[in-house]
Amino acid sequence: MDVKKGQVLDLRVTDIAFGGKGLAKVDGFAVFIDKTVPEDQVRVRITRKKKNYAEARVLELISPSPLRTTPRCSYSGYCGGCKWQFLEYDKQLEYKTSHVSESIEHIGLMKGVLVHRALASEKIFGYRNKMEFSCSDQRWLMPEELENKDIEKGFGIGLHAPGTFNKVIDIDACHIQPELGNQILNDVRDYIRQSTEPVYGLHSHEGFWRFLMLRHSASKNNWMVNIITSTLKKDVVMPLAEQLMECYPEVTSVVNNITARKAGIAIGEYEEHLLGESFITDNLGPYSFKISANSFFQTNTKGAENLYSVVEKYAGLTGNEHVLDLYSGTGTIPIWLSSSAKEITGIEIVESAVHDARKNCLDNQVDNCSFILGDIKDVLPTLSSRPDVMIIDPPRTGMHKDVVASVLGLAPQRIVYVSCNPSTMARDIGMLKEKYNLVEVQPVDMFPHTYHIESVARLERIEE
Repeated sequence: MDVKKGQVLDLRVTDIAFGGKGLAKVDGFAVFIDKTVPEDQVRVRITRKKKNYAEARVLELISPSPLRTTPRCSYSGYCGGCKWQFLEYDKQLEYKTSHVSESIEHIGLMKGVLVHRALASEKIFGYRNKMEFSCSDQRWLMPEELENKDIEKGFGIGLHAPGTFNKVIDIDACHIQPELGNQILNDVRDYIRQSTEPVYGLHSHEGFWRFLMLRHSASKNNWMVNIITSTLKKDVVMPLAEQLMECYPEVTSVVNNITARKAGIAIGEYEEHLLGESFITDNLGPYSFKISANSFFQTNTKGAENLYSVVEKYAGLTGNEHVLDLYSGTGTIPIWLSSSAKEITGIEIVESAVHDARKNCLDNQVDNCSFILGDIKDVLPTLSSRPDVMIIDPPRTGMHKDVVASVLGLAPQRIVYVSCNPSTMARDIGMLKEKYNLVEVQPVDMFPHTYHIESVARLERIEE
């Protein structure tokens, strides 16, 4: 059968592809269908046709899969955040594990690699320690609201509906953050509604209220509230700060980030400290980290401890090794490994991250970690000594080819590769396989109800 755009088909979903979409086949031709799971029988309309695949949207769920479960969230299927809430959590782990295996085999061209079952997140709800909610003067309407001609279509604060940049779903509860965050969100919504200042229009780029960012300390159970506005009007935001501090003892920090930039990013051009501390503190294992509004910290604290424990296990340190950590960020991995290594050197291109890493070492009385500021592809060729172990934790895009060449040139005995993207991990390790055996991979789930998965890979140098 020749699949055509606009065509209506009845299909059976047989798999989930990386990216979270269900996969069906028409005479061997792949059709990707959003919001479906294996064993769904669906009626779909083809929305996009390419040479090797097509995309479709569901018109009717003819027969639901036994793998489906009832989502806790009323916005499931509409919000772009938790696309897998309707899939049993054990099955989520199963598919995430298979996505890692398939990437290694089909992209890295390595067969028979030991990929362990994904480690489960300790919590599958209430696990996120950071949430960003967008303000909009045009909210996205839920299906039941479309029938009400008198429904208010203006202000909303929440998360974007997939495929929209200027409309947000007006969310009153997000279940992947701790419950107090929802109470704070609703109080801020009520305050903005009563404010005389206009909400920022994501299309017009005019207005005052832009974002709300909430950060939570899993170890201390306190909160930072970061209010992002287009201009500084302290007399407008200070009463909100005072209200939140008075109502919730757990709120220990309120700041105001100000940005006039059109980009939809909840980072201020500068920051005004309003009440309480200018940071919150969270722990990873025995180590303590100060987290400011715009600093990086893993969004699932307990999940990060799982991840770093695997990194430590795969590094196999005895206390005598020199460890080189690429893309070292704010120093969380070097600090985690510091008690097991002789010396750790981190390389990081972001100046503020290097500053935070050095400060985190001081705060934790760690004296065997040092950090080099610079582009890794420029710094690596200048290093004269070979590290015993190399940790590589690149961004989603993976390593630059010049970095791969330098890694091969340094040729440490062991490499521990940490990745949030199975595809680029497989590609990068595939480029290292001439000198390294990929011994094992441990996926670690830090983002339940999404298709995202972290992985830790252990590579050993092939002895000549």
